[in-house]
Amino acid sequence: MESFLLQAAIYLGAGVVAVLIAHRLGLGSVLGYLLAGIAIAPLLELVGSHTEDVQHFAEFGVVIMMFLVGLELQPRLLWDMRVRLIGLGGMQVAVTGLTLAGALALGMDWRVAIALGMILSLSSTAIVLQTLGEKGWLRSEGGQSAFSVLLFQDVAVIPMLALMPLLAVSTGTGEMPMSSAQLLAEGADAPAADLSLIMHLPAWGQALLTLGAVALVILVGRYLTRPVFRAIGRTGLHEIFFAASLLLVISTALLMGWVGLSAALGTFLAGVVLADSEYRHELVSVLEPFKGLLLGVFFITVGAGMQFSLLAQTPGLILGLVLALILVKGVILWGLTLVFGIRGHARWLFTFSLAQSGEFGFVLLTYAVGVQVLPDHIANITGLVVALSMMATPLVMIVFERWVSPHVSARSGPSRPADLIDEAAPVIIAGMGRFGQIVQRLLVMDGHRPVVLDNSPAHIEVMRKFGIQVYYGDALRPGLLEAAGIAKARLLIVATDSQDRAVELVQHVKQRFPHVRIIARAASREHVYQLRAAGADSAIRELFGSSLEAGRQALEFLGRSPSQAERKTRAFAEHDEESLRQLFEVWDADTDVFDNTAYMEKAHSRVVSLAELMADDAEERLES
Repeated sequence: MESFLLQAAIYLGAGVVAVLIAHRLGLGSVLGYLLAGIAIAPLLELVGSHTEDVQHFAEFGVVIMMFLVGLELQPRLLWDMRVRLIGLGGMQVAVTGLTLAGALALGMDWRVAIALGMILSLSSTAIVLQTLGEKGWLRSEGGQSAFSVLLFQDVAVIPMLALMPLLAVSTGTGEMPMSSAQLLAEGADAPAADLSLIMHLPAWGQALLTLGAVALVILVGRYLTRPVFRAIGRTGLHEIFFAASLLLVISTALLMGWVGLSAALGTFLAGVVLADSEYRHELVSVLEPFKGLLLGVFFITVGAGMQFSLLAQTPGLILGLVLALILVKGVILWGLTLVFGIRGHARWLFTFSLAQSGEFGFVLLTYAVGVQVLPDHIANITGLVVALSMMATPLVMIVFERWVSPHVSARSGPSRPADLIDEAAPVIIAGMGRFGQIVQRLLVMDGHRPVVLDNSPAHIEVMRKFGIQVYYGDALRPGLLEAAGIAKARLLIVATDSQDRAVELVQHVKQRFPHVRIIARAASREHVYQLRAAGADSAIRELFGSSLEAGRQALEFLGRSPSQAERKTRAFAEHDEESLRQLFEVWDADTDVFDNTAYMEKAHSRVVSLAELMADDAEERLES
């Protein structure tokens, strides 16, 4: 027990410290976990901890992650992805595997080359989805394309496992190498699924049982989970809901393993079935922390298991192979974007995010050694290349985010030419999302006709169906604002979704047209400061007004009269506006607010003054 607690303390402590440092440096949590594993590897050896055992447990985090991803995808959306799921994913695995196998076959046995081609063609589901989720890119075109490929790769692991024994080289004893079923029956340490339910069945029986398992997951998810979760909800016991959620994921993973399917694929299917369930958000809330913890431990074990002694012996060879793998996969991925029409920012996000090997590579490697496809020395080198490529992924994504993405966005420009603007108005609105739509409608009701700009073709088509004239174009594009009449305009409403581009637009207009007053949409207090520093005359937080209204209604519900609730709400709003003004005076764009002593002192004093203001209001109400 003490040994277990010691190991848990080492893993968790290293993870917390490393992720805090990595986050402060802008490196992302995945790289932080990998570095934590590297740092504690000597300590784990000292206490006798075996990372392989922990890694097998932590891989369950990938299974939960696929379940949660499935919860975010309704079946209709999955059907819409079918072309990229099968076409793009299938071509990526086939072209990458054959290209790598062909290159490796020049210097080794063709069977070994094919096995390595399959292993290295896979990418890291855990790292890529974790990174895309953290950055908010998962729902973008590039993120959805990457997800389609990752999902196909998870399915492709199953036939790869089946093909491995066919590539086995001679054992040197005159005996045939063991098949998958024999290896599992002998109890060898193969990570393939436990085929005990189907290994003795004919092919048609295996197929029938596999289809039955998939049907069972769908039926249980569709018809049984709702009444079960409803009954659990009546108890009011949150821990029972958590236990039932884990039971659902574990049971699905076990069932898929028994019939020879990927546990990650099975739980993903279960998540898709439950995507329309009223309990979807509750499932996400209870499983998300558990998933994050297990994935963190998994990445720590990957870092701790890296064989740096092998890297020290042949650093040029290992690092050269890692670089070659990333470059070759990157070129292939970029080429596939041309075939499937993925353009602009999405093209480069897709290419950079998948140009590594993945955790299923370790699964195939161990299995390939067990069925005598790969010799130990090649497997060790390949394992280190896989681990280093995974470790390089956060760094590759940092390069994409900081240098490639801004350059591509600036160079790519709009996907279609900007509309010709044949009118001018004293008011220009940049951005026709939910925020801009409300502003536009209010102005029109008062008799104004603003010129509206937006760079989303989807928004424009919807608006035009309602008879609203919206011009396509990027407000930062040279000449577009001039064509919209900014030189004679009195007011510019900046309602764009992008925080950085909003600040840039405000700064641009104030420098060239200082007479124009600017009202800008802000996402947060920090964004308010940035917009005001850029020259905005007013910065409106997008959720502040609706939040105040919710608070006012809450006060009425709790017993305040409408006039009292209105007075308190108005006092709070005025105090908050004054706080923004005072805090802006001590705000420093180059310093984190938590490290800004003057800012924190002022913020604390404003909190105290708000409490005093509310207390005085309560006393006045009692006296009256």
